[in-house]
Amino acid sequence: MFLVDDILLSPIKFPIFVFKKIGESVQEELTDKDKITSQLRELYLLVEAGKITEEAFEQMETELLDKLEAIEEYEESLYGDEEDEEEDYEEEDDEEDGLEQPEETKSVRYDSSGDEPGKEEQNNI
Repeated sequence: MFLVDDILLSPIKFPIFVFKKIGESVQEELTDKDKITSQLRELYLLVEAGKITEEAFEQMETELLDKLEAIEEYEESLYGDEEDEEEDYEEEDDEEDGLEQPEETKSVRYDSSGDEPGKEEQNNI
């Protein structure tokens, strides 16, 4: 029965599969930071060699940096919210336990003989 269902639904499933794969490849290409950074490197080499003008360099550099910024904003929108939620969760746990984290700790150093305490040292956490 499942074989018959697969055969009958294949005209519907196949285009969906193809569109998902196309979408994934487009997404990867649009959010590829390495490709843009390599283009920036090539651009810097071209301007240093004098093969392009400063005006053309500035225009292309602005476009590439804008693309990088857009990718970072997109990734932050995807992953940034999860990190904020984890931090909030950790803060809530500390408050519920009633434990406060000390802001400064003091430690005492001893001389090599180990009998007399040396000077105090403050460590900031």
